Amino acid sequence: MPPCKEKMKGIRKHPPAECLYLSFSHQSEGCVFPLHTAVSLFLLAYCDCKVFKVYLVLTEDSEDLSRPKSPLAQGVQTHVISRHELPPIVQNCRLPAVVEKPDNFCRAGLAVVLRHIIQTSYDMDPSRKEILELLGFKKTCLKACAEVSQWTRLCELTVPLAIESFLQGSPQPLSIPTELQQLERKLREPVRVHNDDKLRRQKLKQQQAEGPCPAQPQHPGAAPNLELQVAFSKLGVQEEPAAARREPPHVRKARASELPPLEHVFAEGLYFTLADIVLLPCVHLFLVTICKKLSEKLVEFPLLTAWYQRVQEVPRVKTAASQCGIHFLHLPESLSSAQEQHPEFVETLGAEEPEEQSEPPFIGGPRPTMTKLREKGIEVMFAPHPCPTWTLDWDSLPAAASPKEGKMSSDRALRKQQQLNNLVYVVSKQAKPGDRIVDFCSGGGHVGIVLAHMLPLCQVILVENKELSLIRAKKRSDELGLKNIWFIQANMEYFTGMFNIGVALHACGVATDMVIDHCIQARATFVTSPCCYGFIQRTSKFNFPRSEQFKEVLSYKEHMILCRFADQTAVQLPAPRRLIGKQCMCLVDLDRARAAEERGYSAHVISMEPESCSPKNNMIVGVPV
Repeated sequence: MPPCKEKMKGIRKHPPAECLYLSFSHQSEGCVFPLHTAVSLFLLAYCDCKVFKVYLVLTEDSEDLSRPKSPLAQGVQTHVISRHELPPIVQNCRLPAVVEKPDNFCRAGLAVVLRHIIQTSYDMDPSRKEILELLGFKKTCLKACAEVSQWTRLCELTVPLAIESFLQGSPQPLSIPTELQQLERKLREPVRVHNDDKLRRQKLKQQQAEGPCPAQPQHPGAAPNLELQVAFSKLGVQEEPAAARREPPHVRKARASELPPLEHVFAEGLYFTLADIVLLPCVHLFLVTICKKLSEKLVEFPLLTAWYQRVQEVPRVKTAASQCGIHFLHLPESLSSAQEQHPEFVETLGAEEPEEQSEPPFIGGPRPTMTKLREKGIEVMFAPHPCPTWTLDWDSLPAAASPKEGKMSSDRALRKQQQLNNLVYVVSKQAKPGDRIVDFCSGGGHVGIVLAHMLPLCQVILVENKELSLIRAKKRSDELGLKNIWFIQANMEYFTGMFNIGVALHACGVATDMVIDHCIQARATFVTSPCCYGFIQRTSKFNFPRSEQFKEVLSYKEHMILCRFADQTAVQLPAPRRLIGKQCMCLVDLDRARAAEERGYSAHVISMEPESCSPKNNMIVGVPV
């Protein structure tokens, strides 16, 4: 095979260019702002990805003087536009965003866009496996939304925003962002990986072979040889440590509690991932500012500075940084021994977050909690179903509009049709021509596609975080020839457009509360069917109980009892237990309805018909008054 053909083997032809839209406010310290844009450009440079047509979208406070006067990243051609020049679908999203032609499929939000850049770069050249490795084990790096994942929230939201605020606070006395202190603590936590036990036994063997060396204490940030070898072997920088054929008996028989913990090499643990890409421009700016204005504080971040220096050893990182105008600092070696110099600070960094104020004890089980509510006049209460026998004429609908088109059994497809009957009826009675209807957590689009087909004069928007589900929904929509439907792959907080009705079928756990809150902020009607009550928990935004009425009666722990028992409605459980589960479901959803009423809504909990359509057969319907 000729050399040129050999080189091209496995490299795919360029797909039609996708448009990548990034916010632009200004340049400072050799970096682009907002930091989400700097991170996106850095990843493009690292992946050497030239597939996307990149647009810089001027923020509202940007003026002509703020326009970039030089390329923001070598090899990346950019076009400057204003926000009103964005495609309509992107105008309803928070940037960054990527759009496919014909402008009805959008990916929005930093983590979603970065993961798409990685996947696209790999698809263009499958030989570059190191790019796909950025997505981590099982490709889950920064996949969970920021509302339920503290790590995603730290990387995607709080650290970039904290650094931007830190840099803007220069006229006043600077104070170290707590988010950076939190990141320092994260780097001190033991590492957990899928082959954890095997590696820890190798480390135990290594430590015993080396013996004690008190003259050279292990300092934070200087990851042990084993961790470094494992991490850099995956990057092709070092050879993988040779594994013994069989561990010595004292190592093989050691208890898990006797094995040494693994320490961080990179942000998420041993391996270089997308999280490191996101954090690097942010931490770089933080360290530049610290070195200029608060150099005495640098010693408080031994692990962060060690990580910063180690990331530079990763192939292509320095090249990508140089292309983006990032010039790495040369930090003094003395920082690596900060733990020995400042033992009192180590105790501060290692301290746990202050515990929340303890709540009074309670008697376990759902019955005492339900009795407590009943004594305060709060009882299980379902509103009457508006039309229990109504059904769509499924036989006359196109095949692509039916759940039977999906990969599910005929029995499950029938139950899904029954669920859709309930939601579609309520939505269709509320909808008016010209309304926007958003199907949150849309999955494969069972609800949204039927609504778009049944209500051609309404605009239907599917918002879903899982890419494959949304791609399947778009394929079904294309088969139907629907022109009134958009597809947005994003966590719902990145959808910022106005709408009239929000609907969600079986949004899991706190997702239902997110949907209701999103609808209330838009003063939109909501029709939701909750699911996975056992996953409900406090988040950065939501506390439970939700309503003031329930808060006066129940503690958080008592409310969680209701949530756990609300999941016990499976058909295989005994009937008395299912009844208790159904009552707990109603009380949890009644709390949600009362919280909406306190914010100016008329809200009701309705049981779907027939009840056999799903173990999770509640609907919460709210209409602004």
